[in-house]
Amino acid sequence: MSDAALGITRSIMGQPWHWRRASADMGAENLAPDDLVTQLLLARGVTRDDLDRQRTPTLRGFMPDPSLFRDMDAAAARLADAVEKGEAVTIFGDYDVDGATSAALLVRLLRGLGLPAGAYIPDRLMEGYGPSGAALVRIGEAGSRLVVTVDCGAQAFDAISEAKAAGVEVIVVDHHQCATTLPEAFALVNPNRLDEEPDAAIHGNLAAVGVAFLLGAALLRTLRTRGFFAGRDEPALIDLLDLVALGTVADVARLTGFNRALVTQGLKVMARRGNTGLAALMDAARLTKPPSASDMGFALGPRINAGGRVGKSDLGVRLLTTSDPQEAADIALELNRLNEERRAIEAAVLEQAIDASAACGNAPVAIVAGQGWHPGVIGIVAGRLKERLHRPAIVIAVDEDGVGKGSGRSISGVDLGAAILAAKETGLLVAGGGHAMAAGLTVAADKVDALGAFLNDRLAADVERASGDKSLLIDAVLAPRGISPLWCDAIESAGPYGAGWPAPRVATGPVRIVESGVVGTDHVRLIVSGDDGARFKAVAFRSAATELGQTLLHARGRKLWLAGRAKRDDWGSRPAAELHLEDAAWAD
Repeated sequence: MSDAALGITRSIMGQPWHWRRASADMGAENLAPDDLVTQLLLARGVTRDDLDRQRTPTLRGFMPDPSLFRDMDAAAARLADAVEKGEAVTIFGDYDVDGATSAALLVRLLRGLGLPAGAYIPDRLMEGYGPSGAALVRIGEAGSRLVVTVDCGAQAFDAISEAKAAGVEVIVVDHHQCATTLPEAFALVNPNRLDEEPDAAIHGNLAAVGVAFLLGAALLRTLRTRGFFAGRDEPALIDLLDLVALGTVADVARLTGFNRALVTQGLKVMARRGNTGLAALMDAARLTKPPSASDMGFALGPRINAGGRVGKSDLGVRLLTTSDPQEAADIALELNRLNEERRAIEAAVLEQAIDASAACGNAPVAIVAGQGWHPGVIGIVAGRLKERLHRPAIVIAVDEDGVGKGSGRSISGVDLGAAILAAKETGLLVAGGGHAMAAGLTVAADKVDALGAFLNDRLAADVERASGDKSLLIDAVLAPRGISPLWCDAIESAGPYGAGWPAPRVATGPVRIVESGVVGTDHVRLIVSGDDGARFKAVAFRSAATELGQTLLHARGRKLWLAGRAKRDDWGSRPAAELHLEDAAWAD
């Protein structure tokens, strides 16, 4: 890395600040908007000869040939047979947003082809994660001899074997990490298959809904080749990109390459409000403007997730597939209510998990378990714990039978999913799987300590390396007056921003704190003033009890550099901007 940005080698958060691009002049004062966007793209790994394609990410520019992926052509051909013969097909989805959007995409596409496909979403509490043999056999007995699992199935060995024995064919569409052997599915489409070719494996960051979109494209191509559309309209797959964008962002998939094109174009489709259910959900979330990637991640996604976490698991799919405005409005309001309930449950479990994490000491992986914790919120709590402790965290809810359902979240550079699969192969887990940044597991309560020892031993070096590389990467330095709507507008064309494609982080100052206080749930809110006379608002979320928050609350009279993301603030009578703080450093 280059010399520390602004000379800051140790901030209040205990880390150095560095420019995101080494040896680049990142001062923004003399950059026109086009130059600024170029700098932002280069800082995110774009090569100069790829700048034009990356400025306007299109499907044409990024979409791979679906046939690159193993079993894709076989899966498309089998679905095409079902369409032509009018077979009953059921889409079996996971209960999170990626599962709901994947299932909704295939259901809507098949219905557009004249096939009345159904959806099955397992109950989180009663059935657990992924397909069970009993559920697949039951679906077959009800008339669907072909089942497509989405966002699950890569590890469902016993369930798929049981289904096969009962004469039910299963196509798996997944993105979770695979073992060296695969289930006995009719076809298994997953860019993270260990036997996948390099040209397909580079798309391992796709969410399941992205894989489902490619299967949809392959299905339409197969039917087109067979002459199916002679005399009939072909469904517009592009109209389903709103679902793809939502599932991709909500699953925190990296917004690089093809994913970035999917989300960019999906946001345009979502803005047209063609999906009745999504339109109702935007109304329930009070989103009156065209949604952003942030809106999908923080407003729409959590509401759909709430059904699977604390309510009825199929509410999300029902919302995303209905064309009845009244039904959509009713479901959206119910999801809104369930999301509020989820927040209350989450807060209670988080408080207990934080207390329990004290026993982890400085272990590389924080593993906490609790009796009676609601399994529907453990993933969110694990994410909160990871943010607080700056290391991988696993939260396990133990039921009255001594069975623990766990969910983990990792930090960049530490592959938690692979570690969970390794633990499963040693016999420590009943079930488990995931990807680099997130994983789920089932473990006997008396093996939690052994699991912790295994993971800490396996991941210690990776966590130490990732923690040692910790620094705050800065894209630009702005005068306080530069924290403005003009800046926010200028950087939008380098988006959409999210996992793997971070929103620009700016440093500004020196500033003095004019007002400070705690608002909402432990948020520290500031009004600061710069030497140029400019004032703006700043917020450090969930920080009141942290060193950063306490420093900001008691820093009056001293000058500070602030670092964070500038966001538009349209609540007042005229547009303004505020800084969402991530760190600060003394300027005197």
